[in-house]
Amino acid sequence: MIERKASLDELSGNLTQNRDRFEKEMSIYQGKKYLLIENSSYADIVNQNYKTKFNPKSYLGSLHSFNQKYNLEIVFMPDNQYSGLWIYETLVHYFTNIIR
Repeated sequence: MIERKASLDELSGNLTQNRDRFEKEMSIYQGKKYLLIENSSYADIVNQNYKTKFNPKSYLGSLHSFNQKYNLEIVFMPDNQYSGLWIYETLVHYFTNIIR
C-alpha cells in the first residue's frame, strides 16, 4: 500500500483532524506500507516549514510512532515530479519479488 500525501499540510490535517480514520487505514492493511510525502523533507518538519500549527515534536512523534506501530516506511519526495517514477519502481520490485 502506498499512501501519497501532496504536502506536510495535508498530512498534518490527517494526523490532527482525521487521525482515527488515518490510523484505521494503516491498521487494516497487513502488507508492506509506504507513506510518500511530496514537496517536503524531514528538515521541513524540524524547522516547521509548513502552514499548520502542528507542533514539530508532535508531528515527528506521530510519524515515528506510526512507523513502529504499523511498519510504515516514510519516504520524503522533495520534488513531486519524481513521485510517479518512485511509485512505479516500488511496485515493479514488489511484484517481481512476489513472483520469484
